[in-house]
Amino acid sequence: MSGDWRADRIGAALRGENPTVLRRLGAGFAVIGDVQFLPGYSVLLADEPGVQRLSDLPRAKRLAFLSDMDRLGEAVERACRRLDPAFRRVNLEILGNTDPFLHAHVWPRYEWEPAELVALPVWLYPRDSWSDERHALGPRHDELRQAIAAELDRHPAGA
Repeated sequence: MSGDWRADRIGAALRGENPTVLRRLGAGFAVIGDVQFLPGYSVLLADEPGVQRLSDLPRAKRLAFLSDMDRLGEAVERACRRLDPAFRRVNLEILGNTDPFLHAHVWPRYEWEPAELVALPVWLYPRDSWSDERHALGPRHDELRQAIAAELDRHPAGA
């Protein structure tokens, strides 16, 4: 491996060195999130490192990326619904305010979330939700990773 894969998530995925990759999709990589305070949080990374925004892609590739985002969202929804009866919905977001590469967030939402947060954007969760080691991606998330990957396999592109 060449250094910390987090410094170049897309390049690491292209080299097969990003351990969060669930599957290679048509226009990107489905990855499970580094933090799992909302179990099943996943991200779609564009497969072109220099692309910063959706509009940087040619129209056909744009539509493929959005289709991949839909596919990952549905896979997360199916897996999380099966594993947690308190699953509510999935939120899909393309923001681009922090990381300078095109990516889409897939956030599962649950009935057990704090009442003051359940109806708000995930970004309003307390800062420690993002850094607390209890929420870090680890082996305890293997079943969830496998469930999302299996859903991606069960529902291929165009199906």
